[in-house]
Amino acid sequence: MVTIHKAVGCAVLVFAAAVAGCGGGGGDASSASGGGGPPLAGSGWVAGSFLPASSFAGKCVNPRTGTNPQTGQPYNETRGTATDENNFLRSWSNDLYLWYNEVLDRDPSQYTTPAYFDLLVTPAKTASGADKDRFHFTYATADWVVLQQSGTEAGYGATWSVVANLPPRRIVVAYTQPNSPAATASLQRGEEVVLIDGVDVVNSNTQAQVDTFVAGLYPDQVNESHEFRLRNPATGAQRTVTMVSANVTIDPVQYERTISTPTGLVGYMHFTDHLPIAEQQLIEAFSSLAQQGVADLVLDLRYNGGGLLAIASEVAYMIAGNVPTAGRTFEQLQFSDKHRSVNPVTGAPLTPMPFLNSSSTGQPLPTLNLSRVFVLTGSMTCSASESIINGLRGVNIQVIQIGSKTCGKPYGFYPEDNCGTTYFTIQFQGVNAAGFGSYGDGFTPQNTTAAGAERLPGCSVRDDFTRPLSDPLEGRLAAALEYRRTQGLTCPAPSGVGAPGSPSFTKPFIGIGGAPTDGVVAKPPFLTNRILERL
Repeated sequence: MVTIHKAVGCAVLVFAAAVAGCGGGGGDASSASGGGGPPLAGSGWVAGSFLPASSFAGKCVNPRTGTNPQTGQPYNETRGTATDENNFLRSWSNDLYLWYNEVLDRDPSQYTTPAYFDLLVTPAKTASGADKDRFHFTYATADWVVLQQSGTEAGYGATWSVVANLPPRRIVVAYTQPNSPAATASLQRGEEVVLIDGVDVVNSNTQAQVDTFVAGLYPDQVNESHEFRLRNPATGAQRTVTMVSANVTIDPVQYERTISTPTGLVGYMHFTDHLPIAEQQLIEAFSSLAQQGVADLVLDLRYNGGGLLAIASEVAYMIAGNVPTAGRTFEQLQFSDKHRSVNPVTGAPLTPMPFLNSSSTGQPLPTLNLSRVFVLTGSMTCSASESIINGLRGVNIQVIQIGSKTCGKPYGFYPEDNCGTTYFTIQFQGVNAAGFGSYGDGFTPQNTTAAGAERLPGCSVRDDFTRPLSDPLEGRLAAALEYRRTQGLTCPAPSGVGAPGSPSFTKPFIGIGGAPTDGVVAKPPFLTNRILERL
């Protein structure tokens, strides 16, 4: 059995091909050379003794020249060694890593830099047996700068859901972006990918074949042309389309509607990304729902991996209104025991983020003034999206969860560039007004058996690709409406998503939870984190 990896943003997609006689590659990260090379130059390492990270910053194997686009100033880098780069990471992690006292201190001269950074994590597990830190990753700084500035990646505007990564694989369209190559090709939710560039996506069983179809699913550059054969699961009809990758603009609030019921009007909103562009769309959507006098809200976060924490705070305020949130904490950042009162990165006092009642431009926000909210979740519901759930619960707003277990990421970090690589390591945890933030195994509906997860009222429901999003008959939305109608007495049979023995599909850097039968989607790193800056 070999595994084939494809980097997508900070996610690593792992597809498996059962190939007799093939073995995995790569060195042993615990070996003295960190992967097969000779030991590096001596570091003068003394276990437990740390110089400031600034002593080693900018001492690089390959120092950069010219102007730093992030600062506008010349690069301040000099010739150094891999041991210097490792010493920087060692001291930086010891100062800022949330679980610094759980990291085994190793001689930085004995490892290559990628191998050394991989070891600067806690070995602890969560209650479910998952790694407590599943969110440790790096990015080439030049690529990270482009992502930050553009907010886009090359693609077709199709979000793929990998429902099964082992043959027979199942990869389907989850949703598309308007005015994108996928929209032009009329891709529809639920269509299954059969072939890519002539390769059988369902049954291919060699590394070369899997590499080919993964490259087509997730193009690295714009203007890549790939041929797809798609199958309609309802009719069995197949069609072939050619799509050319482009920089696609994200529309984060595509669906907002109301649904009439005998007990009042229910609002529905599909929200995919906490981006600056989402702010005005959310304001308009909440204003419309408020004007129509909705009695309840179904907030669809099943594909929302995170983003700006300020947007999450605004959403929570617009749901709950002023009475329960005035003067209350939406989220408080907690660093390690070395930094209890001051943010060690910014130097500012640690003060809570409130429930924001106005936009970035000072516009008062509309409110629904609800005492509860129905939230549709999936394995991609992560980070800032989980903050909405946790922040509302902290002020006693009932959150009813319909879907599958969330990813479990109450953590965040500040990116750190050194020598052309940007490093991401967990530096803080977010807690709500009640002081709770221990959901490292995610939130899960109460009728599931997910070990360690924080249980909420609601129902376990698998993602339903047979209906359009916002359709009242779509599985998760229908379950929310039925739960509401019966006042919590009715749930469909638990989906079994996340049950032991499900096929393996890992995305370690963004900590996807749940089983692949729920579908797993990939998003770039700026859409899978808490971003702390105001808009």
